[in-house]
Amino acid sequence: MKLEERFKDWKKPEIKEGELTKWNWMVQGVKGLVLGEHTDIGAFAYLNAQSGLIIEDYVQIGGGVKVYSVNTIDNKRGKVILKRNCKIGANSVILPNTTIGENSIVGACSVVKYGEIIPPNEIWVGCPAKYLKDVEE
Repeated sequence: MKLEERFKDWKKPEIKEGELTKWNWMVQGVKGLVLGEHTDIGAFAYLNAQSGLIIEDYVQIGGGVKVYSVNTIDNKRGKVILKRNCKIGANSVILPNTTIGENSIVGACSVVKYGEIIPPNEIWVGCPAKYLKDVEE
C-alpha cells in the first residue's frame, strides 16, 4: 500500500497534556512537540516532549514505544528528532538527544541510547540498537 493511500483520511489528532488520545497514546510536555502530518502512532506509546520532540511527516511509531526527551534516572535531556518516513518498531525505547534518520527503521524492542544519531536509510536493532543493514528500495 502506498503512503498516500494509507494516510488519505488522516487528520491531526487532538492532544491534551498527560491524557490518552482517542488512539490510546500519550504526550507529556505537549508544548515541546512538533507533529508532522500523516503520522501513525500506535496504542500505548508514550511521548515525552519536555525537552523537545520533532516528529516529521509520515513517521510510524509502533505500539508501546517510549520516546524520552528527558531521562529522570540520570537527568539527561535533549531533543529527539524522528525524521520523515522513519519507523520505530513496537516496544522500542528512544532516549534523549537522539535523531532517527529519514527512511530509517528501528526494530521492535530496540533501545536507541542517549546521543545516538541513526543515519538515513539504515536499519538498527537490539539493546542497545546497532546498525544491521541498509534499507532496501
